[in-house]
Amino acid sequence: MTQQPEPTVVDLSVGPIAYEDSGGDGTPVVLLHGLAQNGSVWRHVVEELGASFRCIVPHLPYGSQHTPLNPGAQVTPHSVALLIGEFADTLKLGDDTVFVENDAGRLQQLAAERPDRVGRMVIAGCEAFDNYPPGSPGKMLTVLSRVPGGIPFLIRTLSVRPLRRMPGTGYAVMSRRPVPHELIDDWIAPLRENPAPRALFLHYLRSGVKTEMLEAADALRAYDHPALVVWGKQDRMMPLAHAHRLAQLLPQGRLVELDDCGTLIPLDQPRALATAIRDFTTSTQ
Repeated sequence: MTQQPEPTVVDLSVGPIAYEDSGGDGTPVVLLHGLAQNGSVWRHVVEELGASFRCIVPHLPYGSQHTPLNPGAQVTPHSVALLIGEFADTLKLGDDTVFVENDAGRLQQLAAERPDRVGRMVIAGCEAFDNYPPGSPGKMLTVLSRVPGGIPFLIRTLSVRPLRRMPGTGYAVMSRRPVPHELIDDWIAPLRENPAPRALFLHYLRSGVKTEMLEAADALRAYDHPALVVWGKQDRMMPLAHAHRLAQLLPQGRLVELDDCGTLIPLDQPRALATAIRDFTTSTQ
């Protein structure tokens, strides 16, 4: 296994954001993860892409980041979308950059609001249209965020390894095969051990507006840049029909469907996803 690069830290408006950068002169690709995860979800895709890509993997402030933000900093779905743009601006990433997102829908919001910032985009099994919060796990998170003690109870439950793999719950819904325990341990550690990430997580969950994703989708009709939609055929959180709708509404959209694959495409089908990113990048240079 390729040794993972040491994280670097960049100071943004909310505070320090850690990221990993494979370096080199290859095409820059920014890999964006979802809620209650960090950049480690992309580790196998980074390996598969290899030296022909400069893989940049930020650990976004979704509660599972290990680098604390500035005191009092808060994030919303919309502000994280803009933060991704700020991150790319700060790193001076150019028009040749490929942005790839899995699970969340912030890249769609950024592309809708700042289309020139996102030169090329890959939407890989994400929130879209009216599927926000996404699926039963997303809706349950929102409910628990409004119940006193709900999120701490969920985190304690996820700390018990056998409970993580109960059918129809949490991470078990998101993947076709069990998510490795060491990944989940790493993702929930900040939420379990530190009140600041829990408060950040709660504020994010409570501040989402359902209409924002519908508005972003409508604006994407004017996103006339190369775009690829990659979706798992067995995704139980993100409807496959949404993949077809996205590919049709994007002026330069194209679609790849992956078999034996759920929401967490970077874990279920890292080689196939890397191949799709590579082919898309080559064909749009």
